[in-house]
Amino acid sequence: MAAPATAEQIRDVNTRYHDAAAAGYDAKWGIDFGPVGRAQVLTKLRKALGRDPGRFERALEVGAGTGYFSLNLARAGVIGEATCMDISPGMLETLEANARELGVAVHTVAGDAEALPLPDAGFDLVFGHAVLHHIPDLGRAFAEFHRVLRPGGWLAFAGEPSRYGDRLASVPKRGAVRLAPLWRAAMGAGPRAEGAATNGDRGPADHGLEAFVDVHAFAPAQLRRLAASAGFEGVRVRGEELLASWFGWANRTLEASADPEDVPWLWRQYAYRGYLLLQRVDRDLLEARLPPEVFYNLMVGARKPA
Repeated sequence: MAAPATAEQIRDVNTRYHDAAAAGYDAKWGIDFGPVGRAQVLTKLRKALGRDPGRFERALEVGAGTGYFSLNLARAGVIGEATCMDISPGMLETLEANARELGVAVHTVAGDAEALPLPDAGFDLVFGHAVLHHIPDLGRAFAEFHRVLRPGGWLAFAGEPSRYGDRLASVPKRGAVRLAPLWRAAMGAGPRAEGAATNGDRGPADHGLEAFVDVHAFAPAQLRRLAASAGFEGVRVRGEELLASWFGWANRTLEASADPEDVPWLWRQYAYRGYLLLQRVDRDLLEARLPPEVFYNLMVGARKPA
């Protein structure tokens, strides 16, 4: 059995993995900087905070990636001065290019969430999306989030994998693997060439790194403890995406089995619009009625005492 990866190895692999993925990341994950993307981001922030976001004059995004959250929130007028931090210089380069194209001013910082290279009490909001599960020492990271927030400032993280929800999502993935040959035949698509990398998928140089990149899946109680132990109050954890995650992962698994050039445009439209529809079903019917742990993603919101 291989020895567990050290924290330094995890940080190094995260940097290399996300540098390699940066150029095709937006295409791979269908990231949108128009009305659909803004609506998604605002909905996630509203749910994490448990209130209307209002406006935050100075905001820090941790693990900002290509800017999905920060740029959409800036364009919506929710944040004023945006600081975007990521461990991956490649991601920050793509974020800066996106910001120039959209005409949004941002300040980028390459750094580590466990030792933020930023002053105390400098931000009204610290937030992130799909980043906590990459961080080796979450206790240190939450202490840093608390340090750089001003008194009364808000914390909001979304898109974190649920331990139980992730196991549930493995069911449609396994089913899609079995159905993939029949699906390709119906679509008239050939199999993907072994080792091919498209739309931001990992190439051969990155093969096998994902096991080191994703180091946590969470139970709701774990996120509550992390925030409370760092000194935050009013901690709340919610779940999101159940039907949407099953639908999305099944379709992504099918598509990943095929030559991307052979996947029909009508199929891609069906998969995209179906995912958005099921997001609304989850939000309107299920999220308030089912426990957070059954959902694929968790979000945590809290406030630094004033």
